[in-house]
Amino acid sequence: MSIFDFTREPISITKPIRLIELFAGHGSQAMALKRIGAKFEHYRVVEFDKYAIASYNAVHGTDFPTMDITKVHAEDLNICDTNAFTYLLTYSFPCTDLSVAGKQAGMSKGSGTRSGLLWEVERILTEIRDSNGELPQILFMENVPQVHSQDNMPDFRKWLDFLESLGYTNYYQDLNAKNYGVAQNRERCFMFSFLGEYNYHFPQPIPLKKKLKDYLEDNVDEKYYINNEKADKLIKQLIDNGTLPQHNLDRQTDRQTDRQTDRQTDRQADLC
Repeated sequence: MSIFDFTREPISITKPIRLIELFAGHGSQAMALKRIGAKFEHYRVVEFDKYAIASYNAVHGTDFPTMDITKVHAEDLNICDTNAFTYLLTYSFPCTDLSVAGKQAGMSKGSGTRSGLLWEVERILTEIRDSNGELPQILFMENVPQVHSQDNMPDFRKWLDFLESLGYTNYYQDLNAKNYGVAQNRERCFMFSFLGEYNYHFPQPIPLKKKLKDYLEDNVDEKYYINNEKADKLIKQLIDNGTLPQHNLDRQTDRQTDRQTDRQTDRQADLC
């Protein structure tokens, strides 16, 4: 408990939600809303990749075109009637240049990195403010924990300061999927920004009851297995380009043989 529990009103959503997704991908955040039973309108979707937007439309039954965030302006979002609607804007920008799996080139403004596309969101929100438009009441961002690492903290602090200058109250925290019912060690930073002085608490961890085996199918179609010829070709390519050390070849081949033998045994058992 903090002083904000007494001085700030708890956030609540009582009006219909209009969802605006920047860097939408295939719409995982919209999927999350559906899973918790939230009713919302797919209001605007901004996604540059044609395959991602095709997946989005297939998953959600929509018909959005590709959109380049560098060409999106305030009027394109058409935020209006905020007295009647709650606008939830998500902006989970690319983690490519933040993740430890990448080159960690950062997200500084003007850097030209993919993670630097965050500042396009600043541009759009600034356009809304300067045109005396209506700002979205809730902002949401999910990214890798490195978004607020020592190297990236100066830029992250600038982002927080900018949002505060618009009147948002920010809450961010690193959460791990394994603490919320998913059998995966996946830590991500989640951030909510509320327009106004609101109080918010991230959910408390729950016991993990599932294991990896709970997600596996008992019967898998043969077409999903890679045959030995394709596997050998892939392994050779990985060895030739230095990705896979030579000594791993025999170990990998043994595992393939074991899996093939297991499948044959399973099929024979099914016939008995």
